[in-house]
Amino acid sequence: MALITSTKMFEKAIGSDYAVGAFNVNNMEIIQGIVDAAKEESAPLILQVSAGARKYAKPIYLVKLVEAAMADTGLDIVLHLDHGEDFEICKKCVDDGFTSVMIDGSKYPLEQNIELTKKVVDYAHSKGVVVEAELGKLAGIEDDVNVSSQDATFTDPDQAVEFVERTGVDSLAIAIGTSHGAYKFKGEPRLDFERLKKISKMLPDTALVLHGASTVLPEFVEMCNNYGGKIPGAQGVPEEMLREAAKYNICKINIDTDLRLAMTASIRKMFSENPSEFDPRKYLGPARDAIKEMVQHKIKNVLNASNRL
Repeated sequence: MALITSTKMFEKAIGSDYAVGAFNVNNMEIIQGIVDAAKEESAPLILQVSAGARKYAKPIYLVKLVEAAMADTGLDIVLHLDHGEDFEICKKCVDDGFTSVMIDGSKYPLEQNIELTKKVVDYAHSKGVVVEAELGKLAGIEDDVNVSSQDATFTDPDQAVEFVERTGVDSLAIAIGTSHGAYKFKGEPRLDFERLKKISKMLPDTALVLHGASTVLPEFVEMCNNYGGKIPGAQGVPEEMLREAAKYNICKINIDTDLRLAMTASIRKMFSENPSEFDPRKYLGPARDAIKEMVQHKIKNVLNASNRL
């Protein structure tokens, strides 16, 4: 087992009917639930760390927990920085042992995004680390990502080709209608599949990435609502849309909100039924099981990634 890059994972996934799950991690129980599910399903796995997770758990703890997960399961794992905001944080994660980093320059004009991404690519590639970038802006809120619906923009296919050619980036996160956080649609959910098809046709050898792709499973939303404060208007991307997207070079699908919902629902239920409980093992253990159950569902029914190692 080893920390690996996503290069071979994506080479296998391009042109296939499955995508690799990229799951955000914040603590030991989340990591354990995810890796146990991936091991049982024999699925490729990316564990990713956001800016919020770095602040909460400290990078060294997360790196060591991932190393422990590899030793425990025998899995090869990609350790990825999610939404790096500048060159310095990407460099720090490369130097700390991450095998993949994302530089998110999507808030900048095209030329500035290209310049920043190229700088990260040059440094990361010199250390054997792969780079993901983003073109287009997803609406929604998640950790340090906050984009209003008015500021959201879909990815332009011609710009995508220019961006990849000029930066040498390894994978590209595109905006086709998903959203960060608990998705709030006006009307029926939809993804711009015509735009996706055009981008994948114009970039046939480039791994494409979907952010904001949690499906917001109804059973976990219901549990959260039944045992605590309401989650207003939560509605996710339909699973069949994500399965369809995987046919057009979507090689990596990010999942975070559903992890939070699964864990929170389990903990709320435990305290509702056992209000005097104070042993963390008694509520974090079931929460870990809920994470595992949810991740297995994603691997089998959304990512179609079982038995792809």
